Amino acid sequence: MDRPGDRIVIEGSATRVGAAATSSSAQRVLRNTYMLLSASLLWSAACAGGAMAYRLPGPGILLTLVGFYGLLFAIERLRNSAWSVALVFALTGFMGYTLGPVLSYYMRSVPDGGSVIMLAFGITGAAFLSLSAYAVTTRRDFSFMTSFLVVGSITAFLLGLVAIFFHMPGLSLAVSGLFTLISSGIILWQTGQIVNGGETNYVSATVTLYVSIYNLFVSLLRLLGGSRS
Repeated sequence: MDRPGDRIVIEGSATRVGAAATSSSAQRVLRNTYMLLSASLLWSAACAGGAMAYRLPGPGILLTLVGFYGLLFAIERLRNSAWSVALVFALTGFMGYTLGPVLSYYMRSVPDGGSVIMLAFGITGAAFLSLSAYAVTTRRDFSFMTSFLVVGSITAFLLGLVAIFFHMPGLSLAVSGLFTLISSGIILWQTGQIVNGGETNYVSATVTLYVSIYNLFVSLLRLLGGSRS
């Protein structure tokens, strides 16, 4: 015959075992995410360097959007298959190629463009490491930011299109500032989702973090370059 005290002990033990399993799973997702993210960033940088070395032209806004969202859709559809990792490298390689002509422009046309690129790169790296470390060590739940980040991303994207098609450099700088804040928030949010067990697919997590890092770097590049030119 079970006594109430025995049931409490058993239930408490089961709860601890479940929490330990969740923590182990989250650590595995976090480890796999960082490994794939590191490889993707290196591959993207190599593609950007190749585009600069061979002076490849930029694909244009329409082709960039079609390629980006097409590959993003394919990754989400196949995120549980073996093809998903290959598609991640296709996406990050393509985005690296789109970045090459942008970096070439800064090197040629922006005063002290090389230092602008390195400064944007350094700030991006420091921001990502700091935000990720904060989310991992505090294990806070940033789900309350979800609505703000979704609405902010859509708003910034639409304003960015307006700035491009209507040639509004002032609005473009404002959008870059907005994307800097949103990208930083997404890094916090996504890392928090991983460590708290809300994100169990490392491919999706990698893509989200990569896009945030890419947007953060490009936004900082525009802000810093705009202050020099």
